[in-house]
Amino acid sequence: MSVYTSISPEQLGAFLQQFDLGELQDYEGITDGIENSNYFVNTTSGSYVLTLFEKISAAQLRYFFDLQLHLYKRHIPCPCPIADKQGQIQTTLLNRPAAIFPRLPGHGPGQINAQHCFAIGQVLGQIHHASSDFTAQRHNPRDLDWMTQTGTQILGQLLPDKAQLLQQELDYQNQNQLPELPSGTIHADLFRDNVLFEDSQSQAEQQTERLSAVLDLYDACSDRLLYDLAITVNDWCTDDAGDLHPGLTTAMLKGYQQERALTQAEQKAWSQMLRLAALRFWVSRLESALNPPSGELTQTKPPEVYQAILQQHIDRSD
Repeated sequence: MSVYTSISPEQLGAFLQQFDLGELQDYEGITDGIENSNYFVNTTSGSYVLTLFEKISAAQLRYFFDLQLHLYKRHIPCPCPIADKQGQIQTTLLNRPAAIFPRLPGHGPGQINAQHCFAIGQVLGQIHHASSDFTAQRHNPRDLDWMTQTGTQILGQLLPDKAQLLQQELDYQNQNQLPELPSGTIHADLFRDNVLFEDSQSQAEQQTERLSAVLDLYDACSDRLLYDLAITVNDWCTDDAGDLHPGLTTAMLKGYQQERALTQAEQKAWSQMLRLAALRFWVSRLESALNPPSGELTQTKPPEVYQAILQQHIDRSD
């Protein structure tokens, strides 16, 4: 989430007239994330999130909205777009596809602990289970072919040591194609900034946190389920040096396998899949850092984080 497109109060107020959401009170841009323009919007009827889709076409949005509705009906805590007075959930604002959603309760996880990781693993397994009968397909636009093409294009812009590491890993992944593994609809970006937690009290009257929302499904696609798990582990379960934290990793895998057990083939492919997932985000962050997007409140994330994660996976598998 970022802000590439600025909206005036007059423009937003006119847009809200299409909905039964009351009158605009105030709004602010959301700086987290990197893909779309997002705003928190407060009206006389409640709090909402407005998204303007900068890269996704109106036709492509149907897949994502259908998936959100599918998961919501199966009790996955994800936001669903609000219909306007004409019953349409997809509208247009400033010549961009737009939608408005309820602002779900909760906050970011803060300091990551095993409780968070178990809950994330569990909800990811629930997503994979709940989407097993979701029939729509979407090719992963950032698959190994994309990594190879994009990585090759930016090699000449990197320092020699980074270029060597990138080339070696691209060669490794292309020369060691993973076997057929269980596939389906994946989130593909279940990072810390895409999940909310609510404070609650346990039966023992201890303060706990309950997962309250899974956000930003706009990277969802059809791919191997293990890849989704590896992406999630790499973000939630690594330390500052990029190494896997044993306790956090165990908690996430336990939560996931409570919903869906890994096959023997997936267990065998785990190490390479962690490397592939790290490579994907290293390449995308390198591309963004070398060719930064323009926008009012946009941000890029440091590629060095995923370089370190990839290197740790390589060292562990040697």
